[in-house]
Amino acid sequence: MALAFTVPVSLGVTSCAAEDPLAQQAAAGDGKNYIAGDGSVTEYAERGEPVEVSGALFDGTSVSSADWKGQVTVLNFWYASCAPCREEAPDLVSLHDEYEPQGAAFYGVNIRDERATAEAFERSFDIPYASFDDKDGRVLLDMTQYVPPQAVPTTIVLDREGRVSARILGLADRGTLKALISDALAE
Repeated sequence: MALAFTVPVSLGVTSCAAEDPLAQQAAAGDGKNYIAGDGSVTEYAERGEPVEVSGALFDGTSVSSADWKGQVTVLNFWYASCAPCREEAPDLVSLHDEYEPQGAAFYGVNIRDERATAEAFERSFDIPYASFDDKDGRVLLDMTQYVPPQAVPTTIVLDREGRVSARILGLADRGTLKALISDALAE
């Protein structure tokens, strides 16, 4: 003979009341299709292991962080209809042109667009560097520790060992990004 009985269960639910501007934007439901970072800059004096990133560029070329060994690398997470991405594009082009001859590599990481849309953006802004086709989120997932999902644009500077030396969450100020790249190259 089996006995059946019910035991009342109480689940405690708590929440964090801290003010988080990214969470507030996500909850706003204003339809702007992106969460704008606040422009905050994080420099990492204590750096972890080199990041491991791999993916395909829009032209089909496979790229891995192993390809960047020994050079400073800038990764800019973007998509075409992101207003701050459009605003910072000319500065990224200018910084690429200045620092590429000094050994800095630049890559875009497009998290949303089809190839034709990404290429139209790149033509409009004369983007000279390639972008990952990251609609599947593979590169973003590899970088989740540093790049909050949907917080676009975000710009990461990797040192010569492939470790994250700095991050700009939101619109990259040209002068700030220039200093971060210069510092990484000087190490």
